[in-house]
Amino acid sequence: MTASLGKGRSLILPGLAALVALAILIGLGTWQLQRKAWKEDLIGQIEARAYGDPGTIVPEAEWAAWRADQDEYRKVRVTGTFLHAFEAPVYGLAPGERQGAPLQGYYLITPLKLASGAIVMVNRGFVPTDLRDPARRPDSQPQGDVTVTGLVRAPEARNPFTPHDDPARNQWFARDPQAIAAAHKLERVAPFLIDADASPSPGDWPRGGQTPLTLPNNHLQYAVTWFGIALTLIGVFTAFAWRRIKG
Repeated sequence: MTASLGKGRSLILPGLAALVALAILIGLGTWQLQRKAWKEDLIGQIEARAYGDPGTIVPEAEWAAWRADQDEYRKVRVTGTFLHAFEAPVYGLAPGERQGAPLQGYYLITPLKLASGAIVMVNRGFVPTDLRDPARRPDSQPQGDVTVTGLVRAPEARNPFTPHDDPARNQWFARDPQAIAAAHKLERVAPFLIDADASPSPGDWPRGGQTPLTLPNNHLQYAVTWFGIALTLIGVFTAFAWRRIKG
């Protein structure tokens, strides 16, 4: 009796450790299932909004209540005048000719002034690093009224690893229309961007059509993996405890 009690007590610490690990594994599996639902909703938004004839952007009067889940990835067309003096090159990567070898460069975010005087930031597309300076692509900045067709996008989310922008040096690391507008004291700026489509640009740069519309969805596989490890942990601990008690 005393020996069995002692053996049972010897399982307390391993049991607590196993419970903590089990909780973590189940949590990871559940999180992947939540990510799966989120990804499927996002894919559904893209399929429903990104194709077909372009519409108009949300009116300025409704910008304060704008929500990404109701409008992002919608195909739109807008006309205005680019304010090239405020062009903001945002560091980023674009797919290269070989898979796994992306190109380093910049996405050119340029304010488009509408006839009403309001402004929409347009991600005109990607340029490689050596074309960051507009002087090296002098034909890339069309003057006068232009019409842009593209997809509505939410501001790019920042994370703890996103470097800080340096407006004084015109160095940007997130496609954030409000931050760019504030740096240049621009007012009446839309809370969203427009990712320009792949229509050719003057001088062949920048190159639009960079919005990823095919998204991987492996979250169910990841969830099954985490839950499988959790079941394995239960089996291993059960065998360990049985041998400890019977030994």
